[in-house]
Amino acid sequence: MQDSQKKQQEHYDEIIYDYDAHYNEKYSNKYRDRFLYKPLFADIDWKGKKVLEGMCGTGSTTSYLLDKGAQVTGLDISPKAIEFFKEKWPGVDAVAASMTDSGLEDNYFDVVVIDGGLHHLHPDLNKAVEEVYRILKPGGLFFFLEPNSSSFFDKLRKIWYKRDSLFEENEAAVDLEQMKIDFKNKFDFKKEIYIGGPAFMFVFNSMVFRIPPKLKFLYSDFFIFLDKIIEPMVNKYSSFKVIASWQKK
Repeated sequence: MQDSQKKQQEHYDEIIYDYDAHYNEKYSNKYRDRFLYKPLFADIDWKGKKVLEGMCGTGSTTSYLLDKGAQVTGLDISPKAIEFFKEKWPGVDAVAASMTDSGLEDNYFDVVVIDGGLHHLHPDLNKAVEEVYRILKPGGLFFFLEPNSSSFFDKLRKIWYKRDSLFEENEAAVDLEQMKIDFKNKFDFKKEIYIGGPAFMFVFNSMVFRIPPKLKFLYSDFFIFLDKIIEPMVNKYSSFKVIASWQKK
């Protein structure tokens, strides 16, 4: 295991319980349903699909996928995260391994979903996408949500990352345009949706701002309403993150 991956494993072993408390509570899930799942997954029939939730943590997307009838496998480099995942989702397969070298079967999954994980993988991001390509069936779908290097806010993010102990040194936004150049012969690029607003920052990412989850009821519904108003105005330059759908050729 490379040093950067070992640091990520140790980092998430340490924070996984706090992470789950912030990202898998009522209001974060409400945000996901409206701004991630609805626009990105609207046309997908999940029933019977073999889905890998890559870099799954405690399974942020697992509940949605199971409710839709998918056959889910979780994968994360943190053994503690996988232990917690198995406790939350008994009977669901889970693997403690790196997204760059999963050990999973070739051409096996119908879908791979990575919710905010790729930006943790520099300088091995492309290696991870190659691994996604390997384990997807031909025609399989790859969904991901990542900070976007084209955004004005990425300049602020870089400053924040350097000063905040929640982030490792190798974490950085993804250059989607470069990724598309690198993988143009392997994937068709189906959707790009840019998101951002106060709900994204203070509801979905309450952990980053150290807001106790028990206080989120005070403002979450109002901020989600604001994000609905802002949604049509968000573009690649004003967004906080991009959500994308790629299809294996």
